[in-house]
Amino acid sequence: MTYNLFISHSWAYSDAYEKLVNMLNAKPYFDYKNYSVPKNDPIHNAPYAYQLKEAIRKQMQPASCVLIMAGVYSTYSKWINIEIELAKSMNKKIIAIEPWGAERTSKTVKDAADVIVGWNTDSIVNAIRG
Repeated sequence: MTYNLFISHSWAYSDAYEKLVNMLNAKPYFDYKNYSVPKNDPIHNAPYAYQLKEAIRKQMQPASCVLIMAGVYSTYSKWINIEIELAKSMNKKIIAIEPWGAERTSKTVKDAADVIVGWNTDSIVNAIRG
């Protein structure tokens, strides 16, 4: 089975996005398709919020799970509330991933999450498999 994932933009501010993708890629017997908007996609520079929201909605549509980093910086990401709102409106499972060694985490993300997991490949994959 291939899992369709949307990985939040809140990760763009750290190397955590690449680390997560590498962790998922390295997991044996786990196939997934990444529906995230690439970092260098021109939509990031959309002049209007509604264009950005529509682009995110289209990307998120085929995904069954939305992975959001629950680091405290996520609370301040302009994407987070849009992504949470869209995920909820489309009944997507929201998985909050607590960053490795983080003392402070995002209440916004954790309150919205269906599942909260630690920075551990097996925990993340088990949450996706649900």
